[in-house]
Amino acid sequence: MLLVIDIGNTNIVAALFRGDELIEIGRIFTDAYRTGDEYGIIFRSLLRDIGVGPEEIDSAAMSSVVPALIGPFVNMVKKMTGNKPLLVNHAIYDRLPVKAPAARVHEIGTDLVCNAVAAYTRFRGACIIVDFGTALTFTAVGRAGDILGCAFTPGLGTAVKSLSANTAQLSIVPLEAPVSSLGENTVHAIQAGIVLGYKGLVEFLLSEMKSDMEKVEGTPKDGISVIATGGLNSVLRPITDVFEHVDRQLILRGLKIISELA
Repeated sequence: MLLVIDIGNTNIVAALFRGDELIEIGRIFTDAYRTGDEYGIIFRSLLRDIGVGPEEIDSAAMSSVVPALIGPFVNMVKKMTGNKPLLVNHAIYDRLPVKAPAARVHEIGTDLVCNAVAAYTRFRGACIIVDFGTALTFTAVGRAGDILGCAFTPGLGTAVKSLSANTAQLSIVPLEAPVSSLGENTVHAIQAGIVLGYKGLVEFLLSEMKSDMEKVEGTPKDGISVIATGGLNSVLRPITDVFEHVDRQLILRGLKIISELA
């Protein structure tokens, strides 16, 4: 079996692949101060819960946007399985079906590369990946697999936490669409601003990116696929029709593809 690990700023998500079957192990809070041994205890417990022994894992691949956790996780996986994990970084990008701009190869997060690999492998054409994480990211991939560019904004959860942290009388509210944009109370007012505001942000940015992709390489707007991923995509999905496809495990699928290519 293949173990894949996505280390994000807020959560660490891990899964096993038995062939093409994805078995999600669990989602845990990211703590840059935990040691590899501590994470080892957690991972052994997660594996035990699904009835899998570490000895059944043949290989591993991981992506991390938290530099401080790369070393501890490499050591943890090697100690637990006996195999050093494949680490997604710029050293292996030349083996992938997508191409990052050479001048900015160090700037592109490995999570975005994994998303791009999974989406481009699926569509084999121009696409935009919208990832609802700690940051809300938009990654544009051209019809030949070139990563044309990205757009970043604070994620929905980050925005609502920031609003609460920096105001005296506003609290964290559930991330769900209000019945109206006319907030009749504080909760609905925040939901109108954040949830409905982000609906407009996402729809506008996608429209702009499609227009710019059409200018750059001539791909018609209706020939650009849009795929949403990340845990919070479910907040906007019921109130917009801009997402043609949704895959919450897109990064994990990208890691599997990369492990087979690299």
